Amino acid sequence: MNQEQEDVSAAIDGELRLMDPAVRLSRSIAETLLDPEFVEVGASGRRWTYEEMLSALPGLDGGGTDSGPRYEPSGMTGVVLGPGLVHLTYETVIGGDRARRSSLWRRRDGETSWRMYYHQATPVPAGAGSRGRTPADSA
Repeated sequence: MNQEQEDVSAAIDGELRLMDPAVRLSRSIAETLLDPEFVEVGASGRRWTYEEMLSALPGLDGGGTDSGPRYEPSGMTGVVLGPGLVHLTYETVIGGDRARRSSLWRRRDGETSWRMYYHQATPVPAGAGSRGRTPADSA
């Protein structure tokens, strides 16, 4: 495995860990996975900061309850954008709701771990295909 593949793999591992209910319940673990400058634009349109996300994470969908809905990710791929920066894209289903997701993971100089720097979720309307509508579909 080359360095770019290792970097993408590390980011994917971190992304999947953030979907784990046990991780979502543990502020100390979540702190190691989120960059201190973290920002998210959620599927609801809400903007989250690092502190807001750490405080809310246990109670959000996919949180720590065994009986609640869990994230079902698919099609996760990644690309290295530059040294210390990986971009991931994928889709999730949780409680029947689909979203397309995009995350930026970064590793700062001198650090060994990757942290989520930015995340955005875009809801997928019911009935939309896996690729959604294109401009050609409207013509």
